[in-house]
Amino acid sequence: MRIGLFGGTFNPVHVCHVAVATQCRDRLRLDRVLFIPSGDPPHKPPGSLAPARHRVEMVRRAIAGEPSFSVSEVEVHRTSTSYSIETVRALRAEHGPETALFFIIGLDAFLDFPTWKEPGELLQLCHFVVVSRPPCTFRSLAGMPLLPAIDPAALAELDAHRRDRVDADASGNAGLTLLALPPCDASASDIRHRLRTGHSLSNLLPASVESYIIQFRLYQETPDRTGVEG
Repeated sequence: MRIGLFGGTFNPVHVCHVAVATQCRDRLRLDRVLFIPSGDPPHKPPGSLAPARHRVEMVRRAIAGEPSFSVSEVEVHRTSTSYSIETVRALRAEHGPETALFFIIGLDAFLDFPTWKEPGELLQLCHFVVVSRPPCTFRSLAGMPLLPAIDPAALAELDAHRRDRVDADASGNAGLTLLALPPCDASASDIRHRLRTGHSLSNLLPASVESYIIQFRLYQETPDRTGVEG
């Protein structure tokens, strides 16, 4: 079994999240992709997220009808600050050592990887899949601590779209794959801004997610008790 772990705030989940999961599933031949909404991420200020129950439900709606996608609430149910190493350990224990875990992450977030809690063990427990996130460049990974050596020319070719994948392995680690994906313009921050200001969402959200946001008045300037301040 090959399982992708796709974590994030999903605040809200949008069409590009679904596109990334689909492309990673297809290109790495994953059997399943777990969407893992964050509960209490250590780098987000309090009050900046919609309540977890809403973010989980929006993900469920966004992936409905896709049997290879599912939602894990492993971080939502954690009462303490949530760290990736704890999530991966829990999922490793749940799925057993015979399951290959693939940690899907955007390049922008991965640039901070050396500052994470126990990054060395994370590299041993799961294969990292780093996907392009303009304007960040893959060349920024050159010389990053803990990572296997990667040819700078290969990184430049990824940035220039002359190749779309680079794989790197190092002794003792599960491996690293860099994927250059087709551009996708949706961003959660832009969607929240559009919702606050009444601008068109231009097909940035699955229809079921947009309906849910409207129903519960999420991301509005004047929140109600089920929403969140913008």
